[in-house]
Amino acid sequence: MDIKEQLRLIPELSGSYQFFDKDNTIIYVGKAKNLKRRVSSYFNKKHDSVKLAVMVPQIVRIEFIITNSEVEALILESHLIKKYKPKYNVLLKDDKKFPYFLITKEDYPRILVTRKKNKNMDEGKYFGPYTNAKSMYTTLDLLKKLFPLKQCKTPKFKDRPCIYYQIGRCMAPCQKMISSQDYKKLIKNVELFLSGRQMQLVEELKSMMEKYSQSQEYEKAAKYRDSYFDVLKTIEKQKVVYENTNINQDIISITSDSYIGGISLLQIRDGRLTNKKDFEVSKSDYDSETEIITYFIKEYYQMSGEFDIPNEIIFSAEIAEEDKEIFEKWLSSKKGAKVVINPKKSKKNEEILELASKNSNYHLQEIKVKSLQELQNSYNETGSYIQEKLKLRKFPHRVECFDISHIQGTHTVASMVSFFNGMPKKSEYKKYKIKTLEEGKPDDFQSMREVVTRRYSRLLRENKEFPDLIIIDGGKGQLSSAVDILNKLGVKNQDIVSLAKRIEEVFIPDKSIPVIFPSNSQALYFFQRIRDEAHRFAITFHRHLRDKDALHSQLDNIKGLYTKSKKLLTEKYPNISKISSLTKEELMLLLSKNQAKIVYEYFNSTR
Repeated sequence: MDIKEQLRLIPELSGSYQFFDKDNTIIYVGKAKNLKRRVSSYFNKKHDSVKLAVMVPQIVRIEFIITNSEVEALILESHLIKKYKPKYNVLLKDDKKFPYFLITKEDYPRILVTRKKNKNMDEGKYFGPYTNAKSMYTTLDLLKKLFPLKQCKTPKFKDRPCIYYQIGRCMAPCQKMISSQDYKKLIKNVELFLSGRQMQLVEELKSMMEKYSQSQEYEKAAKYRDSYFDVLKTIEKQKVVYENTNINQDIISITSDSYIGGISLLQIRDGRLTNKKDFEVSKSDYDSETEIITYFIKEYYQMSGEFDIPNEIIFSAEIAEEDKEIFEKWLSSKKGAKVVINPKKSKKNEEILELASKNSNYHLQEIKVKSLQELQNSYNETGSYIQEKLKLRKFPHRVECFDISHIQGTHTVASMVSFFNGMPKKSEYKKYKIKTLEEGKPDDFQSMREVVTRRYSRLLRENKEFPDLIIIDGGKGQLSSAVDILNKLGVKNQDIVSLAKRIEEVFIPDKSIPVIFPSNSQALYFFQRIRDEAHRFAITFHRHLRDKDALHSQLDNIKGLYTKSKKLLTEKYPNISKISSLTKEELMLLLSKNQAKIVYEYFNSTR
């Protein structure tokens, strides 16, 4: 049955849908309020998204499961994604690396670290996931000190406690040295700590300390006293965000560029910042940050236990009101209490969002540095893949990339950046002012022709080596302009391609169908990296020229200011706002007394 026939059979009801490829493998799982409308949309339009442009042609079969509501469809979708891990649903890095705490379901429970979460929750209670395993084990050491739970699955000895009891790391329940009631209180305190409710835990420990002190059970009272002060020390290290200790929030921020995104999640528990978790996403798989946040909520909170879901979840991206209501119903059901998503913004919430934004921005920089190191270490493999995929004549050791920049045709400039074995070689960067265009009349094709002519005619004159690969930022038109110039210069057998930003297509001369690299490949990362570097370099040069012109224009308005004085000012100060803020004394350090007076009076009389 072909796709059109399958689409006719899909009902206009809520549910989850699954896309299969020719190997009968599920490649995507989704949910919809109206299955027919949602699934049909994949096949009724041309997609700008790289993910959809690559995924949709692979779909050969569609299955669906009808549900009673969209909330049920969301839960089913999350379950199927976790079960089948479809290729085009992957958002976060493999969650196998994210460990959990497990409080086992035994008569005397233990606390363990596990990377596999039982979906039926019949092994006990899970807390997590934790993105930083090192800090997790540090927390485990603190927990074992604060709350000496059972360490061994089976007793080491029949008639005496083991060494864990002697060093104060176990209460020896195997030898009945602690009552079942007291052990349950110990477990409750561990759950309070892992849930971030430390203030409630402090009150509980204080109450138990006083109780045993009054009944003159001083040894037990001392243990609770020690735990009480240790928890207080832990709380003191945490940043107080709200005076109200009933506030429990997750604050989520994403910072991204054209190809990768960093997500930071700040956990506020009892009004305190207790934890930060970082995640990495592939931006090229998603059309917007809103779509990334939507998928993140589904994936992250599907992994989370009810103890890890806060009362409020706040993030900067806007999502559809309909999706917001569905998420609130789903999470409230999972938590067993009301959960609100993006409540009315307050000044304090905005401050915490700003803090989360700083964290996600820093995390993105960490990801990029790490990716760059990986690219450098594996460039032989990446370069070979690029050579094979694009059918290049030579291995792309040295690559040059061009970009054009202007604002409505003014100050048109071009940049050329050079990479060697996957790394930028800034000493060979070039910048160009475009000379053949009339100001205010942009022409990217002519600009590209000019800059390619200037660059490679010079290499020919100086008898210097050409790069192994030339990359043009743009589509077929810009590529054709560059190829025409190389032909006119008599340059033969030069590998040249262009990278179109719309869906990251790589165009090759005389080929109508572009090459699309896999969204998670180092090859695509390399192309995006060199293109973005060329764009950054061009924008910086363009901004410099614009500011310089503005500076000269303003100084030209000052009557009596000498050309030499203008030159001294423009060389020393980058913009007009800095010059206008100088005092007369500061100006006299650079100019004569008379010239300093003229500049000072001009700016101070026109303010």
